[in-house]
Amino acid sequence: MTEQDRVTVNDPRGPVNNGVGPQYVFYGVGADWMIRKGVESLRIVHEDRRRLADRFVSPLGYRVAADRLKKPGSVVLLEAPPGSGRRAAAIMLLHGLGEDGDADENGVRFEELPVTDKDEESLAPGEGDRFLLDLSGIGDEEAYAKAQRRLAVRRSQVQEAGGHMVVVLPSGMEHVHGPDLEPHTVALGRPRGIAVVTRHLRMDRMVFRSADLRSADLQRLYDRSPMRELARLAGLVRSARDSGRFGTDFAGWLDQAMHAVTDRAGEVGQQIATVRTAPERALLLTTAVFEEARADIVYEAWHGLMRTVRHEEEATSELARTDFGERLAALGIERDPDGRLRFQRLAYADAVRTYFWANFPGVRDDLRDWIDHAAALRGLTTDDRMNVVARFAERSLAVGRPDHLLDLVVRWANRATGASCDPRAVAALELGLSHERFGGWFRRRMYECARSGPLSDGLVRVLTAACVQSLGATHPDQAMVRLHYLAVRRGEAAREAREALLHLAGSDRRLYRLLIDRLRDRTRGEPAGPEPHLHLLTELLGSGRTPDPPPWPDLFLGWQTIFSQQPTEFWNPLVSSWLNAVASDRSREMALRVMVRATHGRTAALHRLYAIACEWAGSTRHPPRAAAAALFWQHIDHAQYARTEHAGAGPRTTEEAR
Repeated sequence: MTEQDRVTVNDPRGPVNNGVGPQYVFYGVGADWMIRKGVESLRIVHEDRRRLADRFVSPLGYRVAADRLKKPGSVVLLEAPPGSGRRAAAIMLLHGLGEDGDADENGVRFEELPVTDKDEESLAPGEGDRFLLDLSGIGDEEAYAKAQRRLAVRRSQVQEAGGHMVVVLPSGMEHVHGPDLEPHTVALGRPRGIAVVTRHLRMDRMVFRSADLRSADLQRLYDRSPMRELARLAGLVRSARDSGRFGTDFAGWLDQAMHAVTDRAGEVGQQIATVRTAPERALLLTTAVFEEARADIVYEAWHGLMRTVRHEEEATSELARTDFGERLAALGIERDPDGRLRFQRLAYADAVRTYFWANFPGVRDDLRDWIDHAAALRGLTTDDRMNVVARFAERSLAVGRPDHLLDLVVRWANRATGASCDPRAVAALELGLSHERFGGWFRRRMYECARSGPLSDGLVRVLTAACVQSLGATHPDQAMVRLHYLAVRRGEAAREAREALLHLAGSDRRLYRLLIDRLRDRTRGEPAGPEPHLHLLTELLGSGRTPDPPPWPDLFLGWQTIFSQQPTEFWNPLVSSWLNAVASDRSREMALRVMVRATHGRTAALHRLYAIACEWAGSTRHPPRAAAAALFWQHIDHAQYARTEHAGAGPRTTEEAR
């Protein structure tokens, strides 16, 4: 189990597919790169839930919550202390509602709801849909009071629709719980720490005896450490084994992991107290950020850091100074046979980065500017760059500076040339979106950015990629909203966003319906005019974009909106696409009838449909086309006859007189 907004994923078995639609791949950076680099993720897509289930240890009270959640329309509120793995328990409760916890039913949603929903569409749950609402990050009574009001609305919607929702309540707010929450609340205890560590180690194929995990020091960790720290301990044992530097037996690996968890912070503090010069401290930090990179790269980045913090170079020649290798050895840094640098002690680099960001707040702006340029050094591999991005993101977010990470996203994106998309910017934004505390902050900033004034093509591409690869999996409604704003812009990058939006909507009938409704609304009273939204709506309603089987009521509403406008060039490809579909598949003949009905008998619209069908049928002999066109003309004639008959029965209405 893990704590709060994190799902620890170990032993990845392959790339993670985070949703349907176009796949964006940037210079070898796949959607699973965060998992491969050991970065904890917010994502709760099916593959990640399965990995979590492999390592999950249920806490006291879990079975009670699971039994309550089985009933359609059920809402369960979890009350548990921080560090107990309450978020992981919530995810597993919802995951367990699937078929043996191992399959997602067709059309069933599994989504995390935003804590605030100022800019989002309504929830609109369906039967069997599963929702997670994590309120554990709320820290003040006013915010919690607002959250409870929103929760009441969502709870009512889920109950009426026959869905399921699990809510993680904030700790320390029991005195302001509304009385209506009590019947739905289940208290969870703390899982057995030794069971959590054992489960993780076994999933990492570690060979050990039960007695190896029963020392007094370990027992203290079992009793007091958050679940995420116990998961980290098991991960460090695996790292010690995989490194090949710490012996060949489990006891040695566990000893190294224990030291890393309990002693590293103090060891770094002692070292910093003895290393007093700026060059040595800068080299210590540079190696911690660029660990596993080649020595020459670390050397270049080190000098870049000293320039950024405005340290004056020594006046003497480099040949007269302490050589680089001697400096490394003095700091406990070793160079492997491939020329890559690393600390001699396990997880020491993590502790060094933590120390500097926590204890030198005055240089954080400089560190951001340094990473901006250092992450582009020639000679860095893709993995090196992703390591640097992940390490900077982790520390900036840990000290409450999400703006530093977003600054780099914008800088890197804006510098992209041609049709390229900077993989560092995409990776940094995904890390922000997946963070337990600041994920909502990044989603709001994406929304504000997508709605704002002019954006570079590079930034539009990064926002699009983040919607497709990350947000579309965890918050698809929000991804759709942001992609819509990007798609109605001008330029090639906006066309890519439009394609991503249409793929996202076409992959899910609910999203398809929501986008139709959204585009219909935007064709009325939009300050910039309806044309960009009409263009999008026309593309969306084409036969190639429609879910199978076609949702005829939704198509009727969309076509009704299009045919209520004056005939435009958008009509031709839309109508022709459905004529093609009917010609090749007679089971789609309903499209012709619904399309004619959507004109509401407007003479100009019917004449235009007739002309499009004539042009599409052509003069060549093609029986399927001729049959489809004839059927379409028949529906048009019936609509005109009905209109004439209605007109003869009495005075014409204002609409008919047009």
